[in-house]
Amino acid sequence: MGEFELIARHFTRPAPAPEAVVLGVGDDCALLRPTPGHLLAISTDMLVEGRHFFAGAEPEALGHKALAVNLSDLAAMGARPLGFTLALALPAADEAWLAAFARGLFALADAHACPLVGGDTTRGPLNLCITVFGERRPGQALRRNAARAGDELWLSGRTGEARLALALRRGEAWARGELAAVADRMDRPTPRLALGQALAATPGVHAALDVSDGLAGDIGHILEASGVGAEIEADALPVAPALQALDRPHRLDCLLAGGDDYELLFTADPAAHAAVRAAGAQTGVAVTRIGRITAAPGLRVLDAQRQAVPLRTRGFDHFAAD
Repeated sequence: MGEFELIARHFTRPAPAPEAVVLGVGDDCALLRPTPGHLLAISTDMLVEGRHFFAGAEPEALGHKALAVNLSDLAAMGARPLGFTLALALPAADEAWLAAFARGLFALADAHACPLVGGDTTRGPLNLCITVFGERRPGQALRRNAARAGDELWLSGRTGEARLALALRRGEAWARGELAAVADRMDRPTPRLALGQALAATPGVHAALDVSDGLAGDIGHILEASGVGAEIEADALPVAPALQALDRPHRLDCLLAGGDDYELLFTADPAAHAAVRAAGAQTGVAVTRIGRITAAPGLRVLDAQRQAVPLRTRGFDHFAAD
């Protein structure tokens, strides 16, 4: 099977594209028509075998995750998806693998009206690179540099389950529990698009990002961009049932330093507290106040007695030694 047959068989679809897509797969460029008066939101993520996923990973789940991590970036900005491109390097054109990968990819794409509009394929080590396009009204996009001292700090969903899944797959000695209970949190993350759009339309919500490399590390991007600090209340962090059996240090490591969560971390004026809870209820996503933004720089994690909790690690670094 050659490159163009591969694209035609697995990645060209007869279904009509949304109105925003003037021209999709099959030409030198895609043509998109954003809603008048809106800004484009664009994000790219790459997943590399052996670095971001295990060799032999289930292809349908991999198709889902490849797109989900990009849609999560749109969610963090409060943007609506328009379409995406896929650059795919494959060791071989395996029909069964491609069919399963495309199923996972398009099931999530269809769920969020985000069509594939172009891309590229080549032979090489397995590597997935997606660029997603979205839109948002000017002045409503959530940004990292908008946090204010006195803001409440909020988290959607829960963190830590993907980190436990990774530990169970690796056979790390401290890990306890059944992989089946947490595997989907690592393999099939849920991009919080509806919540992100609801928050962007909520007065008083200021800054946001998606938690991909660990909560304690990722919050640093907001703090640096906004010139503020933060306090996280360790006992306020929502804990999944699967993490309850862990000892406290490893549980906190999962909650604060585990990656692959793809939840939203955001700040809001205390006066918006009820509106934030309403946005969570409206979109069916639990939201939890986990701390506050401070004028003093730096991050502090506090226990119930307001004593500092030491952090053994801050999160995933793509260029750190394995």
